[in-house]
Amino acid sequence: MESSLDQLDRAILGTLHENSRIGVLELSRVLGVARATVAARLHRLEERGIISGYEPRIGLAAAGYGVQAFVTLEIAQGALDDVATVLEAIPGVLEAFATTGSGDVLCRVAAESHDDLQRTLIALNQSRTIARSTSVVVLSEIVRFRTLPLLDAGESSRMPKAPAYRGDRRKVDPR
Repeated sequence: MESSLDQLDRAILGTLHENSRIGVLELSRVLGVARATVAARLHRLEERGIISGYEPRIGLAAAGYGVQAFVTLEIAQGALDDVATVLEAIPGVLEAFATTGSGDVLCRVAAESHDDLQRTLIALNQSRTIARSTSVVVLSEIVRFRTLPLLDAGESSRMPKAPAYRGDRRKVDPR
């Protein structure tokens, strides 16, 4: 499937990634395109779900939650909706995914301490819909969650409709 993002879309996403607090006017100035064009592109990217939010990235360790684990859950047959309700009720569950393989659900959990992690795991295992859990404690983060390399790898040659935009103006030509 061909990427539906053109060079301007990628430049907008890249600039927002570098400075998520940038305003539309400054974004248009940095990219060298009209403010209305940037506003329309942002709206389209939001409507399509490509931009799904502008939340701050919270440093869990700095906020007091220095222990993280990935927890694989084996659940009762057909109990995915029930498990989702259980997981949403536990504050330490950061995210959860239905998966293939030996487990049914993979969760990322954060805790203040190993004792706190143990309490979270006990709470998970008290659910009647969770048959078994397996945990792997995170020692350190070696690649931060990222999306730009993926988008850049799929870069299409589609030219943007904005006539004033002729590529990524943030890059300096070494010639």
